[in-house]
Amino acid sequence: MEGNVDIECEGVEKMERNGSAFEERGMMNREPLLSKNRINTSSQIAIVGSNVCPIESLDYEIIENDLFKQDWRSRKKVQIFQYVVLKWTLALLIGLATGLVAFFNNLGVENIAGFKFLLTSKLMLNHKYYQAFAAFAGCNLVLAICAAVLCAYIAPAAAGSGIPEVKAYLNGIDAHSILAPSTLFVKIFGSVLGVAAGFVVGKEGPMVHTGACIANLLGQGGSRKYHLTWKWLRYFKNDRDRRDLITCGAAAGVAAAFRAPVGGVLFALEEAASWWRSALLWRTFFTTAVVAVVLRSLIGFCRTGKCGLFGEGGLIMFDINSTIPDYNMVDLLAVMLLGVVGGILGSLYNYLVDKVLRTYSIVNERGPALRVFLVVIISLLTSCCAYGVPWFAKCVPCPAGLEVDCPTSGRSGNYKNFQCPPGHYNDLASLLLNTNDDAIRSLFSSLNANEFRISTLLVFFIAMYILGIITYGIAIPSGLFIPVILAGASYGRFVGKLLVSISNLNVGLFALLGAASFLGGTMRMTVSLCVILLELTNNLLMLPLMMLVLLISKSVADNFNKGVYDQIVRMKGLPFLEAHAEPYMRQLVAGDVVSGPLITFSGVEKVGNIVHSLRLTSHNGFPVVDEPPFLEAPELCGIVLRSHLIVLLKGKMFTKHRRLTGTEMLQRFHAVDFAKAGLGKGPKVEDLDIKPEEMDLYVDLHPITNTSPYTVVETMSLAKAAVAFRQLGLRHLCVVPKTPGRPPVVGILTRHDFMPQHILGLYPGLDPHK
Repeated sequence: MEGNVDIECEGVEKMERNGSAFEERGMMNREPLLSKNRINTSSQIAIVGSNVCPIESLDYEIIENDLFKQDWRSRKKVQIFQYVVLKWTLALLIGLATGLVAFFNNLGVENIAGFKFLLTSKLMLNHKYYQAFAAFAGCNLVLAICAAVLCAYIAPAAAGSGIPEVKAYLNGIDAHSILAPSTLFVKIFGSVLGVAAGFVVGKEGPMVHTGACIANLLGQGGSRKYHLTWKWLRYFKNDRDRRDLITCGAAAGVAAAFRAPVGGVLFALEEAASWWRSALLWRTFFTTAVVAVVLRSLIGFCRTGKCGLFGEGGLIMFDINSTIPDYNMVDLLAVMLLGVVGGILGSLYNYLVDKVLRTYSIVNERGPALRVFLVVIISLLTSCCAYGVPWFAKCVPCPAGLEVDCPTSGRSGNYKNFQCPPGHYNDLASLLLNTNDDAIRSLFSSLNANEFRISTLLVFFIAMYILGIITYGIAIPSGLFIPVILAGASYGRFVGKLLVSISNLNVGLFALLGAASFLGGTMRMTVSLCVILLELTNNLLMLPLMMLVLLISKSVADNFNKGVYDQIVRMKGLPFLEAHAEPYMRQLVAGDVVSGPLITFSGVEKVGNIVHSLRLTSHNGFPVVDEPPFLEAPELCGIVLRSHLIVLLKGKMFTKHRRLTGTEMLQRFHAVDFAKAGLGKGPKVEDLDIKPEEMDLYVDLHPITNTSPYTVVETMSLAKAAVAFRQLGLRHLCVVPKTPGRPPVVGILTRHDFMPQHILGLYPGLDPHK
């Protein structure tokens, strides 16, 4: 939340979705083009977790006021050096912390799930099948309830993937508790419990959110509450530097989840960040490199056998062997077919996920108890599917000449005995009664092309497709990457089995390409997904085929709907600004969408007017206009922020007459006094103690006014203004008049003024597709 609005979610749950209580836009002074009351009806609140929360925007713009300029002029070279060193130090700490969390995440999942599978296997070997199911389903249920209770009662914002929320934050949207410490705590432990509980979810999406939460916590710029007020930390008390750190955290999360450092950087560039610069590329690359070093060191430690059931592991998660792909024209046609079908099935997956999420929201908003109950139902359904479906599969004789045990004697392995006689294994149980990572390894493996039958792959594909859809949206941290990879790999291996007689590619490579086609069809990423999959599997020779299948699947799926994360952002009501303007915006100009009347302040304003305006509205920025006697004609001085006004009023540097007090104010205040507080704990209007006799005094606003705000002329096309607004990372964009003789500012454009709900509400005759 912004420092000036600190409202708990529960207190606004009953507000109307399109209410204007949290509008932060400027308003204009001229008659509307339509005969209607011009109120911004775009969404001012969003569904985060399962609570309705107010939306604020982030101030990524540098506020160039007199205090800021004085602070920069007074900084010595050693202080600038401190700032640079601290930036890199925080990037290092983000990498270290994210790498450690990811390792212990894996450690917890493997050991908890390993204990569950060993217990189930032991009971089945003794032919205690009902006890085995009770143990299996009971363990899953206990783990699921623990994850759901954490999510439902402590941090509802931790539910789901977290990537849409991080993406929205980096776009400039600050919704309550998205990156709070409680969300970080629940995300870590809820993810371990949820994945170990056997749900068809991944820990990769939550790791991105975890990395962003860690970065947000480290980038708070100190804490007065906990006496962490080291002078160096004050440099980071602004949204701009926090955004850079959170971008590093998102990249570190991907690098830690997939052990793909380069893929993490590209993911942050392609999918997460809305704003990028070359210096940020270096910093994210450094952070992901630190993650890779931490993981390699810890995995090397596990080779001593001190990590329980985690095993030896390695940085390559899914090694598909060093087979050299030798493909011909038939193979290229098969790969193109994989891409087309993967794009169609991926877009259908997104459509069904959207419908399921909207259905679950009806249940989730009825209270935490029903959220936990929904998790219990999905847990029992998943357990019944994983344990019950393999009973319908036939036992397969163990192939001769294997280097591994068949049937598998321990927890992990490709050849589960299940109910089969000695020398046989149940191929469907080998996929369903296994951790998600082990199932993917089995599907990507090309050591035994006949390990899984066609019917088994088809049943497993249907199970993963359906369970992945109905599981996402319940009150547990849940990633979408692993369910999509599981469904895509089984689909790809299925196609490979059908084409085995005419294709030069083995079934393991087909599984990898199938996973890529599904990921392209759902996520709609290309470059980052390509690199992540290549780093996952350690097979650079697959690069041309991987590029081809991703391009085709994304192109096909884009004809049906948006990517899954874009759909979730829109469904949550978050006012996300796209990189491109909508076509109908070219028919309007900037002056057509600002509303009135406009609230402005004079350069030296009466205290009562400021207090009244702050209490009456929730606007974040107010134009400051210099008027006679200070100037001959009214002139736009700049914009003053709400939080800065509150700090200034609390300082009570008032005068009886209208006069400039800039020099005295620069001696009394410093830039750090107006810095943004961490975790939304900034000053509020309610904290002001202004006496009645002080209401008629004056205060000089010039020292805290941003004298170089971004402005556009009122006749600029709305499309051009929208692109500029997003690319510059703005919160306020002043609209100035085209002709002289009018007030110096027409209005202020904010994020909500660019939303389709607002524009199409003002002009219902516009065709949104033209």
